[in-house]
Amino acid sequence: MFSNPKIPVSLEFFPPKTAQGADKLRLVRQELYGLNPSYCSVTFGAGGSTQEGTFQTVSEILSEGHSAASHFTCINATRDTVRAQLATLQAMGVKRLVALRGDLPQGYHQGDFLYASDLVQFIRDETGDAFHISVACYPETHPHAHSPQADIDALAAKERAGADVAITQYFYNSDAYFRLLEDMDASGLKLPVVPGILPITNSAQLLHFSQVCGAEIPRWIRLRLQSYGDDLESIKAFGLEVVSDLCHQLCAGGAPALHFYTLNQSGPTLAICESLGLVVPQPAQVL
Repeated sequence: MFSNPKIPVSLEFFPPKTAQGADKLRLVRQELYGLNPSYCSVTFGAGGSTQEGTFQTVSEILSEGHSAASHFTCINATRDTVRAQLATLQAMGVKRLVALRGDLPQGYHQGDFLYASDLVQFIRDETGDAFHISVACYPETHPHAHSPQADIDALAAKERAGADVAITQYFYNSDAYFRLLEDMDASGLKLPVVPGILPITNSAQLLHFSQVCGAEIPRWIRLRLQSYGDDLESIKAFGLEVVSDLCHQLCAGGAPALHFYTLNQSGPTLAICESLGLVVPQPAQVL
């Protein structure tokens, strides 16, 4: 049995593009609220392209009685736009942000912030301690970093700028997470690091995500997934086993929380959390 059933869990969603998607996400959230998440974050499209959908989803989560965090990216952002967005979020009652550099898509410009640390510093200068700020980190090194130490140095800059916690890119090798903590400790960093967890439910989707973001898939996992072909049930069962075991290792090693990239689905995250003993019953609804 999992040794610490009270470890905090947070959830990440992306803003739906259609009314049908919004209805589906509302049902998904209700199912996942049984995990009693510490907060739910909502992603922010390239160059702020999903701002309206992001803020709408954040507003709905708050109205449902749960803490919500809005993502922020540097791409195409100016001091004026960020200042206005921060004011909007404060008026909504948002207390958490996830500050990221973001990827540079074709047709967008860098804006006023070159690095996530610049964005974090600006938020702190503008709002003080009004927001709890999360930043990203990479157990397997950011794909654009010149070296592992350069990646640690970038994380150190985010800590100095005022970040409260780091959330990792997803990974499937617990040694990578623990080595990251060792490297951070050697460089004097004190930032808590929450593992980002991506359930495995679709081989092609996972391979695509990993190619885009630079996350490593261990060879034994890749070969096993390939052996299942189009057998989705076997892929899901194997994915549940792999990710649940990963979470057990991380929690046993002292991870402070788990952050689930839900992909706007409830089943995979619930199954993993059930295997960890983290599912709590929801109160009965009064009709």
